[in-house]
Amino acid sequence: MADAVTTDEVMSYLTDVDYPADKEALLAAAERHGAPKEVLRAIRAIPPVDYRSRAEVIQSVRTDPYPLRDPHTAAEQARQNSRSRVAEPLRDPGTSP
Repeated sequence: MADAVTTDEVMSYLTDVDYPADKEALLAAAERHGAPKEVLRAIRAIPPVDYRSRAEVIQSVRTDPYPLRDPHTAAEQARQNSRSRVAEPLRDPGTSP
């Protein structure tokens, strides 16, 4: 994932935000600090609600927990951690998901 950002990276552009703050205030602060497009994209992807603290922003921002892994490894880990996608009526009642 070439565009992956870390939570610390996103928050480094939100140092002067006064909370509570909405999504537009967070975007404006990041733009004022010259945030790169990847950081702005991560902020644009959060829900449009009022955030009461940095902790709430951190919980909402989707970031790659392993930003330095190569795309092949990321895809392999996603395949291993995915659900089987078996429809509920087709599932054997004796097994758990």
